[in-house]
Amino acid sequence: MELIIIIKAIVMGLVEGVTELLPISSTGHLILAGELMNFMDKDKRVVFEVFIQMGALMAIVWEYRSKIFGSLFAIGHPGAGRNLYLNLMIGFLPAAILGFILSDFITEVLFSPYVVAGGFIVGGFIIIWVEKRAYAPTLDDMDKVTYSTALKIGLCQCLALIPGTSRSGSTIIGGMFFGMSRTAATEFSFFLALPMISAASLYSLFKARDLLVMEDVGVLAIGFITSFISAFIVMRALLRFISNHTFMAFAWYRIVFGLLIAATAYTGVINWAA
Repeated sequence: MELIIIIKAIVMGLVEGVTELLPISSTGHLILAGELMNFMDKDKRVVFEVFIQMGALMAIVWEYRSKIFGSLFAIGHPGAGRNLYLNLMIGFLPAAILGFILSDFITEVLFSPYVVAGGFIVGGFIIIWVEKRAYAPTLDDMDKVTYSTALKIGLCQCLALIPGTSRSGSTIIGGMFFGMSRTAATEFSFFLALPMISAASLYSLFKARDLLVMEDVGVLAIGFITSFISAFIVMRALLRFISNHTFMAFAWYRIVFGLLIAATAYTGVINWAA
């Protein structure tokens, strides 16, 4: 494997790991990085990006392994363990069903640079709006999330089907809007990523199974491992950050990045059509 391919795979893994769990959307960042580095051809790059999402997912599993597996063993009995998995299922289903129904429409119509740019910008202003409200959280523990709140957050997650909106951003800010503390909303967003990313990634990989070849195992492994490590670091850093800060910095970053997407698309500097 060429050194330049290894370096590019590491960069892509870093971009995925850093952006997947933050409320800034990984989609636009991966397109930008892939285009600037001319990384792989279009079809193989999509497979690579889907695969390395699983690295970020495994970072969540590793960080919360005690809670995930402890709750799994307790799922047969009433209590926090069963409620966790029921809440995840309730929160997962709206976006899963809608995404399955609209998958072709999303891919063919919504993957426009201007839609992505709009998703970034509008999402940034929504974060500002939620943060500027009289924010008085009534729920500071994700174990206390009710089924109705899980459903509301799941409906918010449907917004993430619009490219550029951000799955983590829609669920974190949605959770805050419905009374969760920043930490509780962020942790619930992490857990909600488990079924969502798993289902979306496995479905996408199945559809692109003909593109999975042994010669790409090395570059996929590098991207996966880099994504895992960077997501793990970012996850812990984010929880520390929000204990003393708001999400305003991410909001302004989204707005600036959205304007960058629109500008580079209009001038043709970046091939966002990819």
